[in-house]
Amino acid sequence: MILRPMVESDAAAVIEANLANRAYHAPWVQPPVDRASFDRWFASVAAGRTVSMLGAMPDGAVIGVLNFSEIVRGNFLSCYLGYYGMAAFAGRGLMSLCLRAGLIHMREAVGLHRVEANIQPGNLRSRALVERLGFRLEGYSPAYLYIDGAWRDHERWAILLEQVSAVVPAR
Repeated sequence: MILRPMVESDAAAVIEANLANRAYHAPWVQPPVDRASFDRWFASVAAGRTVSMLGAMPDGAVIGVLNFSEIVRGNFLSCYLGYYGMAAFAGRGLMSLCLRAGLIHMREAVGLHRVEANIQPGNLRSRALVERLGFRLEGYSPAYLYIDGAWRDHERWAILLEQVSAVVPAR
C-alpha cells in the first residue's frame, strides 16, 4: 500500500474509481465523478486549504482518499477529516492503515494537534474505522452537512494527534 499527497494528475484514476463506486459511496459521500468537479475540489488542495492524500496499491488501484480540510493554525492546530474508500478493498484493514499514516503525517509534517471527523450515524463502517483508531465521540450535530440532496445529521468524532501511534494493533 502507498499513501501519498494527491496531485492533479491523479484526476483520471480517482474519477474512474469514484464512478465505479457510486453505489458504495451513497448516501455517505459525493466525491468528484467528472473533471469539472475534480477541478473544483482540487482547487482547495492547490490553495493550501486542504491536504489530500491518496491511498493506492502498488499497481495504482485506488484504495481510498483522505481529505484534511479547513486547517487552522495558531492556538487551534486542528482540521476536519473527510475520507472514503473503494468497495474492492473494504474489510481488509487498508483504510485503517491509510488513515493512521495520514494522521501521523498531519502531526509530524503539518504540525497539527487535533483532527475532527463528522460521520452520519448510520455509516457504521466509518464509525468503526475511527473508533479503531482511537477517535472519541464528542457530540451530535443535527442537519450538519448537505449531502446527496438532503441535510444530514452527523456525529462529531475527534482525536488528539499525540495519541496516534505508529504501531498498528493486531486485528
